Amino acid sequence: MDKYRFWAVGSLAGREQTDLTIPLVAIALALIGALLVARSLNAVALGETVAHTLGANVARTRTVTLVLITVLAGAATAVAGPILFVGLIVPHLLRRLTVGSVPWLVTLSAVAGPILMLVADTLARVVLHTGEVPVAIVTAFLGGPMLIWVVRKYGAGSL
Repeated sequence: MDKYRFWAVGSLAGREQTDLTIPLVAIALALIGALLVARSLNAVALGETVAHTLGANVARTRTVTLVLITVLAGAATAVAGPILFVGLIVPHLLRRLTVGSVPWLVTLSAVAGPILMLVADTLARVVLHTGEVPVAIVTAFLGGPMLIWVVRKYGAGSL
């Protein structure tokens, strides 16, 4: 039941340090790649015509970005299971602070995502006296209202 719960909800509890080498290396390399492609993403965010004018290869930027997202999401899921809302809500909230700068958004998301996980994990461990709540449930309770707020304030098109 614990293995099913891990893969259905996600958890940080009971993880050993020995099998994390490959996912952590994949995450580190993909984050470096994300920082390298971030300037091209700034150009693509302005539109395809402007991106071509600025010298960005739009097709290559989109392909590399898709591969990096897949590697980051897959490695994070391999480590902690499908913990919801962290990768969805953190960048959307930080987008309002970075004012369109993709390099800053990637950097701040790499810092704020773990902070959100630390807060959610701490809440998950102390919310019940008799046991531990899976961290994915806490992130859903934190992320759900935030997602509703973003949609209500900025509209569904902002996602």
